[in-house]
Amino acid sequence: MYVYILTNPTQTVLYIGVTNNLTRRLYEHSENRGNAGKFTGRYQADLLVYFEIAPDATQAITREKQLKGWTRRKKDALITAFNPTWKAIDLETWEG
Repeated sequence: MYVYILTNPTQTVLYIGVTNNLTRRLYEHSENRGNAGKFTGRYQADLLVYFEIAPDATQAITREKQLKGWTRRKKDALITAFNPTWKAIDLETWEG
């Protein structure tokens, strides 16, 4: 399981989610770009800037809720520690 954070090109929005297939989920988010009915589509938040692996769904959901409760400042610090430039992560080439 994965907990992940997406942002938009101007880094003004953060979206936190959970999935068991990060590649598939990122594709789904990119397909919704511009779809006003979906949060990530409305805000063009389809750039992966952070992810972590959780051992199971329960722990992933717990972590997702924890991150969602954090301040923006704390989320920004987490992302920066993991991905200092906030460059969109390509899972094919990520060496993190």
